Amino acid sequence: MFRLSNLLNSVVEGKPARSLDGSIAIWNFTNRCNLSCLHCYSKADLKAVDTLTTQKILDTLPKLKANGVKFLIFSGGEPLTRHDIYEIAQHCKLLGIVTYLSTNGLYVKKSNAEKILDTFNYIGISIDGSQKVHDAFRGLEGSFIASMKAVDLLNSYNQTKVGIRFTLTKDTYNDLAFIFELAEKHNIPKVYISHLVYSGRGLDNLIMDLTKEQRIKAVNFILDKAFEYHETKRDIEIVTGNMEMDSILFYKKFIDKYPQHTNEMKQRLVDWGGNSAGRKLLNIDSEGNVKPDPFFPFIIGNIFNQDFSDIWTNTPTELLQKLRIHPRVLSGKCENCNHLTICNGGSRSRAYAIYGELWAEDPSCYLEEGV
Repeated sequence: MFRLSNLLNSVVEGKPARSLDGSIAIWNFTNRCNLSCLHCYSKADLKAVDTLTTQKILDTLPKLKANGVKFLIFSGGEPLTRHDIYEIAQHCKLLGIVTYLSTNGLYVKKSNAEKILDTFNYIGISIDGSQKVHDAFRGLEGSFIASMKAVDLLNSYNQTKVGIRFTLTKDTYNDLAFIFELAEKHNIPKVYISHLVYSGRGLDNLIMDLTKEQRIKAVNFILDKAFEYHETKRDIEIVTGNMEMDSILFYKKFIDKYPQHTNEMKQRLVDWGGNSAGRKLLNIDSEGNVKPDPFFPFIIGNIFNQDFSDIWTNTPTELLQKLRIHPRVLSGKCENCNHLTICNGGSRSRAYAIYGELWAEDPSCYLEEGV
Protein backbone atom coordinates (compact mmCIF):
# COMPACT_ATOMS: atom_id res chain seq x y z
CA MET A 1 0.00 0.00 0.00
CA PHE A 2 1.08 3.57 -0.68
CA ARG A 3 0.69 5.90 2.32
CA LEU A 4 0.89 9.10 0.31
CA SER A 5 -0.46 11.48 2.97
CA ASN A 6 2.02 10.29 5.56
CA LEU A 7 4.85 10.54 3.05
CA LEU A 8 3.83 14.02 1.91
CA ASN A 9 3.46 15.39 5.42
CA SER A 10 6.64 13.86 6.80
CA VAL A 11 8.92 14.99 3.97
CA VAL A 12 7.63 18.58 3.82
CA GLU A 13 7.70 18.90 7.61
CA GLY A 14 11.14 17.28 7.89
CA LYS A 15 9.96 14.34 10.01
CA PRO A 16 11.53 10.86 9.98
CA ALA A 17 10.23 8.34 7.46
CA ARG A 18 7.52 5.96 8.65
CA SER A 19 9.33 2.64 8.41
CA LEU A 20 7.49 -0.67 8.12
CA ASP A 21 10.32 -2.47 9.92
CA GLY A 22 8.81 -5.88 9.31
CA SER A 23 6.29 -7.73 7.18
CA ILE A 24 2.52 -7.49 6.83
CA ALA A 25 0.42 -10.66 6.82
CA ILE A 26 -3.14 -10.61 5.52
CA TRP A 27 -4.94 -13.60 7.01
CA ASN A 28 -8.33 -14.70 5.69
CA PHE A 29 -9.51 -16.37 8.89
CA THR A 30 -12.79 -17.40 7.27
CA ASN A 31 -14.41 -17.56 3.86
CA ARG A 32 -17.83 -17.01 5.40
CA CYS A 33 -19.50 -13.68 4.69
CA ASN A 34 -22.92 -12.06 4.92
CA LEU A 35 -22.39 -10.13 1.67
CA SER A 36 -21.70 -11.10 -1.95
CA CYS A 37 -19.43 -8.35 -3.29
CA LEU A 38 -18.72 -8.12 -7.00
CA HIS A 39 -14.96 -7.74 -6.57
CA CYS A 40 -14.39 -10.35 -3.83
CA TYR A 41 -11.10 -12.19 -4.46
CA SER A 42 -12.05 -15.09 -2.16
CA LYS A 43 -15.61 -15.56 -3.49
CA ALA A 44 -16.88 -15.65 0.08
CA ASP A 45 -20.45 -16.53 1.07
CA LEU A 46 -22.51 -17.57 4.10
CA LYS A 47 -22.31 -21.28 3.27
CA ALA A 48 -18.55 -21.49 3.85
CA VAL A 49 -17.34 -23.69 6.72
CA ASP A 50 -14.23 -22.72 8.70
CA THR A 51 -11.22 -24.96 8.18
CA LEU A 52 -8.84 -23.14 10.51
CA THR A 53 -9.25 -24.11 14.17
CA THR A 54 -8.52 -21.67 16.98
CA GLN A 55 -5.61 -23.79 18.14
CA LYS A 56 -4.04 -23.99 14.68
CA ILE A 57 -4.18 -20.22 14.40
CA LEU A 58 -2.75 -19.65 17.89
CA ASP A 59 0.06 -22.14 17.19
CA THR A 60 0.97 -20.32 13.97
CA LEU A 61 1.01 -16.75 15.32
CA PRO A 62 4.37 -17.08 17.18
CA LYS A 63 5.92 -18.40 13.97
CA LEU A 64 4.70 -15.32 12.10
CA LYS A 65 6.29 -13.14 14.76
CA ALA A 66 9.56 -15.11 14.66
CA ASN A 67 9.75 -14.57 10.89
CA GLY A 68 9.39 -10.81 10.97
CA VAL A 69 5.63 -10.30 10.73
CA LYS A 70 4.83 -7.11 12.66
CA PHE A 71 1.35 -6.36 11.30
CA LEU A 72 -1.57 -8.73 10.85
CA ILE A 73 -4.67 -7.76 8.87
CA PHE A 74 -7.73 -9.75 9.91
CA SER A 75 -9.64 -10.43 6.71
CA GLY A 76 -12.07 -12.91 5.21
CA GLY A 77 -14.85 -13.34 4.26
CA GLU A 78 -16.11 -11.36 7.22
CA PRO A 79 -13.74 -11.95 10.16
CA LEU A 80 -16.36 -10.94 12.75
CA THR A 81 -18.32 -14.10 11.90
CA ARG A 82 -15.72 -16.06 13.90
CA HIS A 83 -16.51 -16.45 17.60
CA ASP A 84 -12.79 -16.60 18.49
CA ILE A 85 -11.68 -13.46 16.65
CA TYR A 86 -11.08 -11.47 19.85
CA GLU A 87 -9.04 -14.30 21.39
CA ILE A 88 -6.87 -14.41 18.26
CA ALA A 89 -6.34 -10.64 18.30
CA GLN A 90 -5.50 -10.63 22.02
CA HIS A 91 -2.90 -13.32 21.38
CA CYS A 92 -1.39 -11.07 18.70
CA LYS A 93 -1.24 -8.23 21.21
CA LEU A 94 0.68 -10.44 23.66
CA LEU A 95 3.16 -11.21 20.86
CA GLY A 96 3.54 -7.55 19.94
CA ILE A 97 1.84 -7.92 16.55
CA VAL A 98 -0.19 -4.89 15.45
CA THR A 99 -3.72 -5.87 14.39
CA TYR A 100 -5.91 -4.36 11.66
CA LEU A 101 -9.52 -5.45 11.24
CA SER A 102 -10.98 -5.36 7.72
CA THR A 103 -14.76 -5.59 8.01
CA ASN A 104 -17.99 -4.67 6.24
CA GLY A 105 -19.25 -3.31 9.58
CA LEU A 106 -22.58 -5.12 9.60
CA TYR A 107 -21.73 -6.99 12.80
CA VAL A 108 -20.56 -3.86 14.63
CA LYS A 109 -23.11 -2.95 17.31
CA LYS A 110 -23.25 -0.90 20.51
CA SER A 111 -22.82 -4.16 22.40
CA ASN A 112 -19.39 -4.89 20.90
CA ALA A 113 -18.08 -1.50 19.69
CA GLU A 114 -15.84 -0.82 22.69
CA LYS A 115 -14.52 -4.37 22.63
CA ILE A 116 -13.58 -4.01 18.95
CA LEU A 117 -11.82 -0.71 19.61
CA ASP A 118 -9.98 -2.11 22.65
CA THR A 119 -8.94 -5.24 20.74
CA PHE A 120 -7.75 -3.91 17.38
CA ASN A 121 -5.23 -1.21 16.57
CA TYR A 122 -7.17 -0.12 13.49
CA ILE A 123 -10.53 -0.90 11.88
CA GLY A 124 -11.19 -0.43 8.15
CA ILE A 125 -14.84 -0.52 7.04
CA SER A 126 -15.77 -0.97 3.38
CA ILE A 127 -17.84 1.81 1.79
CA ASP A 128 -18.08 1.62 -2.00
CA GLY A 129 -19.99 4.75 -2.89
CA SER A 130 -23.40 6.29 -2.28
CA GLN A 131 -26.24 4.17 -0.89
CA LYS A 132 -27.54 2.89 -4.23
CA VAL A 133 -24.08 2.14 -5.64
CA HIS A 134 -22.75 0.56 -2.45
CA ASP A 135 -25.78 -1.68 -1.94
CA ALA A 136 -25.67 -2.93 -5.54
CA PHE A 137 -21.91 -3.50 -5.37
CA ARG A 138 -22.11 -5.30 -2.03
CA GLY A 139 -25.17 -7.34 -2.96
CA LEU A 140 -27.42 -6.34 -0.04
CA GLU A 141 -30.01 -3.59 0.19
CA GLY A 142 -29.49 -1.52 3.33
CA SER A 143 -25.82 -2.44 3.71
CA PHE A 144 -24.66 1.17 3.16
CA ILE A 145 -26.74 2.47 6.06
CA ALA A 146 -25.60 -0.37 8.31
CA SER A 147 -21.92 0.10 7.43
CA MET A 148 -22.07 3.87 7.95
CA LYS A 149 -23.75 3.36 11.31
CA ALA A 150 -20.76 1.22 12.25
CA VAL A 151 -18.30 3.91 11.09
CA ASP A 152 -20.08 6.64 13.04
CA LEU A 153 -20.51 4.46 16.13
CA LEU A 154 -16.83 3.53 16.33
CA ASN A 155 -15.68 7.07 15.57
CA SER A 156 -17.96 8.43 18.31
CA TYR A 157 -15.44 7.10 20.84
CA ASN A 158 -12.87 9.60 19.46
CA GLN A 159 -10.05 7.09 19.17
CA THR A 160 -9.17 7.92 15.51
CA LYS A 161 -8.84 4.21 14.83
CA VAL A 162 -11.43 3.88 12.09
CA GLY A 163 -11.24 4.46 8.35
CA ILE A 164 -13.18 3.61 5.21
CA ARG A 165 -12.09 1.38 2.34
CA PHE A 166 -13.23 2.01 -1.23
CA THR A 167 -12.58 -0.10 -4.35
CA LEU A 168 -12.27 1.72 -7.67
CA THR A 169 -14.23 0.09 -10.50
CA LYS A 170 -16.43 1.32 -13.33
CA ASP A 171 -19.40 0.74 -11.00
CA THR A 172 -17.98 2.97 -8.26
CA TYR A 173 -15.88 5.43 -10.33
CA ASN A 174 -18.46 8.23 -10.36
CA ASP A 175 -18.73 8.08 -6.57
CA LEU A 176 -15.05 8.73 -5.85
CA ALA A 177 -15.73 12.38 -4.98
CA PHE A 178 -18.64 11.26 -2.78
CA ILE A 179 -16.26 9.14 -0.68
CA PHE A 180 -14.13 12.15 0.18
CA GLU A 181 -17.20 14.26 0.88
CA LEU A 182 -18.33 11.49 3.22
CA ALA A 183 -14.97 11.47 5.02
CA GLU A 184 -15.07 15.24 5.42
CA LYS A 185 -18.69 15.34 6.62
CA HIS A 186 -18.30 12.47 9.10
CA ASN A 187 -14.76 13.38 10.22
CA ILE A 188 -13.38 10.02 9.15
CA PRO A 189 -9.62 10.07 9.75
CA LYS A 190 -8.51 7.70 6.98
CA VAL A 191 -9.55 6.86 3.40
CA TYR A 192 -8.09 3.78 1.71
CA ILE A 193 -8.61 3.59 -2.07
CA SER A 194 -8.05 0.12 -3.55
CA HIS A 195 -7.54 -0.52 -7.25
CA LEU A 196 -9.10 -3.70 -8.65
CA VAL A 197 -6.93 -6.81 -8.88
CA TYR A 198 -7.96 -9.60 -11.26
CA SER A 199 -8.68 -12.44 -8.86
CA GLY A 200 -11.78 -14.18 -7.50
CA ARG A 201 -14.90 -12.28 -8.51
CA GLY A 202 -12.58 -9.44 -9.56
CA LEU A 203 -11.34 -11.76 -12.33
CA ASP A 204 -14.86 -12.92 -13.19
CA ASN A 205 -15.88 -9.28 -13.50
CA LEU A 206 -12.80 -8.03 -15.32
CA ILE A 207 -15.02 -5.86 -17.50
CA MET A 208 -15.69 -3.60 -14.51
CA ASP A 209 -12.07 -2.38 -14.29
CA LEU A 210 -11.32 1.23 -15.20
CA THR A 211 -9.92 2.32 -18.53
CA LYS A 212 -6.46 3.88 -18.33
CA GLU A 213 -7.99 7.30 -18.98
CA GLN A 214 -10.42 6.85 -16.10
CA ARG A 215 -7.64 5.63 -13.83
CA ILE A 216 -5.40 8.63 -14.55
CA LYS A 217 -8.31 10.98 -13.85
CA ALA A 218 -9.18 9.15 -10.63
CA VAL A 219 -5.61 9.04 -9.35
CA ASN A 220 -5.09 12.72 -10.11
CA PHE A 221 -8.24 13.49 -8.11
CA ILE A 222 -6.98 11.40 -5.17
CA LEU A 223 -3.56 13.04 -5.25
CA ASP A 224 -5.05 16.52 -5.45
CA LYS A 225 -7.11 15.69 -2.36
CA ALA A 226 -3.97 14.66 -0.50
CA PHE A 227 -2.25 17.93 -1.34
CA GLU A 228 -5.40 19.87 -0.42
CA TYR A 229 -5.61 18.18 2.99
CA HIS A 230 -1.92 18.82 3.59
CA GLU A 231 -2.14 22.49 2.67
CA THR A 232 -5.31 23.09 4.70
CA LYS A 233 -4.06 20.89 7.56
CA ARG A 234 -7.15 18.71 7.30
CA ASP A 235 -6.45 15.58 9.33
CA ILE A 236 -7.58 12.94 6.83
CA GLU A 237 -5.01 10.37 5.77
CA ILE A 238 -5.16 8.97 2.23
CA VAL A 239 -3.73 5.59 1.27
CA THR A 240 -3.95 3.81 -2.07
CA GLY A 241 -3.54 0.08 -2.61
CA ASN A 242 -2.75 -2.39 -5.41
CA MET A 243 -1.43 0.28 -7.78
CA GLU A 244 2.14 1.16 -6.88
CA MET A 245 2.39 3.35 -9.98
CA ASP A 246 0.37 5.94 -8.06
CA SER A 247 3.64 6.78 -6.30
CA ILE A 248 5.25 7.92 -9.55
CA LEU A 249 2.40 10.23 -10.49
CA PHE A 250 2.51 11.49 -6.90
CA TYR A 251 6.26 12.12 -7.20
CA LYS A 252 5.81 14.21 -10.34
CA LYS A 253 3.16 16.37 -8.65
CA PHE A 254 5.25 16.64 -5.50
CA ILE A 255 8.40 17.96 -7.19
CA ASP A 256 6.35 20.59 -9.03
CA LYS A 257 5.03 21.87 -5.70
CA TYR A 258 8.07 21.26 -3.49
CA PRO A 259 11.18 21.14 -5.73
CA GLN A 260 13.43 21.77 -2.72
CA HIS A 261 12.49 18.34 -1.37
CA THR A 262 12.99 16.41 -4.63
CA ASN A 263 15.97 14.33 -3.52
CA GLU A 264 14.51 13.45 -0.14
CA MET A 265 11.21 12.33 -1.64
CA LYS A 266 12.94 10.27 -4.33
CA GLN A 267 15.04 8.47 -1.72
CA ARG A 268 12.04 7.72 0.46
CA LEU A 269 10.11 6.30 -2.48
CA VAL A 270 13.04 4.06 -3.42
CA ASP A 271 13.36 2.93 0.20
CA TRP A 272 9.62 2.14 0.22
CA GLY A 273 10.22 -0.03 -2.83
CA GLY A 274 6.77 -0.47 -4.37
CA ASN A 275 5.03 -3.82 -4.70
CA SER A 276 6.13 -6.01 -1.80
CA ALA A 277 4.27 -9.28 -2.47
CA GLY A 278 6.47 -12.14 -1.25
CA ARG A 279 8.96 -9.69 0.22
CA LYS A 280 7.24 -7.71 2.97
CA LEU A 281 3.73 -8.95 2.31
CA LEU A 282 2.15 -12.39 2.57
CA ASN A 283 -1.28 -13.95 2.71
CA ILE A 284 -2.68 -16.98 4.50
CA ASP A 285 -6.09 -17.99 3.19
CA SER A 286 -8.95 -19.74 4.97
CA GLU A 287 -7.56 -23.16 3.95
CA GLY A 288 -4.10 -22.46 5.39
CA ASN A 289 -2.50 -21.82 2.01
CA VAL A 290 0.35 -19.30 2.03
CA LYS A 291 0.63 -16.92 -0.93
CA PRO A 292 2.74 -13.83 -1.70
CA ASP A 293 -0.43 -11.71 -1.64
CA PRO A 294 -4.18 -12.41 -1.39
CA PHE A 295 -4.66 -12.28 -5.18
CA PHE A 296 -1.69 -14.40 -6.19
CA PRO A 297 -2.38 -17.24 -8.66
CA PHE A 298 0.09 -19.65 -7.04
CA ILE A 299 0.46 -21.16 -3.55
CA ILE A 300 3.91 -21.33 -1.95
CA GLY A 301 2.99 -23.61 0.98
CA ASN A 302 0.38 -24.63 3.51
CA ILE A 303 0.57 -24.30 7.29
CA PHE A 304 -1.24 -27.64 7.80
CA ASN A 305 1.58 -29.69 6.30
CA GLN A 306 4.60 -27.35 6.50
CA ASP A 307 6.19 -25.21 9.16
CA PHE A 308 5.65 -21.54 8.38
CA SER A 309 9.34 -20.83 9.05
CA ASP A 310 10.29 -23.24 6.26
CA ILE A 311 7.78 -21.72 3.84
CA TRP A 312 8.76 -18.09 4.42
CA THR A 313 12.39 -18.13 5.57
CA ASN A 314 14.29 -21.41 5.68
CA THR A 315 13.48 -22.96 2.29
CA PRO A 316 11.66 -20.37 0.17
CA THR A 317 10.51 -21.53 -3.25
CA GLU A 318 12.23 -20.33 -6.42
CA LEU A 319 9.16 -18.19 -7.09
CA LEU A 320 9.49 -16.49 -3.72
CA GLN A 321 13.18 -15.88 -4.29
CA LYS A 322 12.46 -14.22 -7.64
CA LEU A 323 9.77 -12.02 -6.08
CA ARG A 324 12.33 -10.82 -3.52
CA ILE A 325 14.73 -9.49 -6.14
CA HIS A 326 14.45 -5.71 -6.09
CA PRO A 327 13.82 -4.27 -8.53
CA ARG A 328 12.24 -7.31 -10.16
CA VAL A 329 13.39 -8.54 -13.54
CA LEU A 330 10.36 -7.84 -15.75
CA SER A 331 9.50 -7.59 -19.43
CA GLY A 332 7.39 -5.19 -21.48
CA LYS A 333 7.56 -1.51 -20.70
CA CYS A 334 8.79 -2.31 -17.17
CA GLU A 335 12.11 -3.52 -18.58
CA ASN A 336 13.39 -0.03 -19.39
CA CYS A 337 11.25 2.05 -17.04
CA ASN A 338 13.15 4.75 -15.17
CA HIS A 339 11.01 4.25 -12.07
CA LEU A 340 11.12 0.48 -11.61
CA THR A 341 13.05 0.89 -8.35
CA ILE A 342 10.05 2.80 -6.99
CA CYS A 343 6.99 0.80 -8.11
CA ASN A 344 8.74 -2.59 -8.55
CA GLY A 345 6.50 -3.41 -11.50
CA GLY A 346 3.12 -3.43 -9.78
CA SER A 347 0.86 -6.48 -9.55
CA ARG A 348 2.13 -9.90 -10.67
CA SER A 349 -1.42 -11.22 -10.29
CA ARG A 350 -2.77 -8.83 -12.92
CA ALA A 351 0.14 -9.62 -15.23
CA TYR A 352 -0.58 -13.35 -14.99
CA ALA A 353 -4.35 -12.92 -15.39
CA ILE A 354 -3.95 -11.02 -18.68
CA TYR A 355 -0.71 -12.32 -20.20
CA GLY A 356 -0.31 -15.73 -18.54
CA GLU A 357 3.16 -14.57 -17.51
CA LEU A 358 4.13 -13.56 -13.95
CA TRP A 359 7.02 -11.39 -15.06
CA ALA A 360 5.19 -9.34 -17.68
CA GLU A 361 4.28 -5.69 -17.18
CA ASP A 362 1.25 -4.86 -15.05
CA PRO A 363 -1.55 -4.39 -17.64
CA SER A 364 -3.19 -1.73 -15.47
CA CYS A 365 -0.14 0.53 -15.49
CA TYR A 366 -1.29 3.90 -16.80
CA LEU A 367 2.16 5.45 -17.19
CA GLU A 368 3.55 6.20 -20.62
CA GLU A 369 6.37 3.91 -21.79
CA GLY A 370 9.83 5.22 -20.94
CA VAL A 371 8.43 7.76 -18.46
